[in-house]
Amino acid sequence: MLPLKNQLFRLALRITLNREEAEDIVQDTLIKVWNNKEKWGKIDSLEAYCYTITRNLSLDCLKRQENQTTSFDDTVSEPIDHSSDPSEQMIQEDRIKRVRELIDGLPEKQRTCIQLRDFEGKSYKEIATIMDITEEQVKINIFRARQSIKKKYQELDEYGL
Repeated sequence: MLPLKNQLFRLALRITLNREEAEDIVQDTLIKVWNNKEKWGKIDSLEAYCYTITRNLSLDCLKRQENQTTSFDDTVSEPIDHSSDPSEQMIQEDRIKRVRELIDGLPEKQRTCIQLRDFEGKSYKEIATIMDITEEQVKINIFRARQSIKKKYQELDEYGL
């Protein structure tokens, strides 16, 4: 379970958009999974089970906070090409920040699907199991999320030209 903690944290952070809440959720998940260790033999995938608990606890947290949203902090940073000049680095950092903000603005299901697929590298089948939806719904959510991000990014990029 411990090797999953970073992945669970990223999922919780992507859903809650709050670092402290995400840390609490991961801790609660690990405690809950450990307390149910006698059921591990009946579970097909312990990893999917952990993701499902993390997702459900994150959604419960959102409900308690009445859908309070804050921006995603820069803890997960993309590799930046340091060979370019400072202005290129600034432009690249700004683009990454903009994409993160667009992802944070997506509906919860789309945001979770994108997190699990593009950041965690999960298969459609695994995502469907974790989220308790069909693979087709996963594909639709990812497609719509990507289209939305692309459209909004292009609108922001063209703004002022």
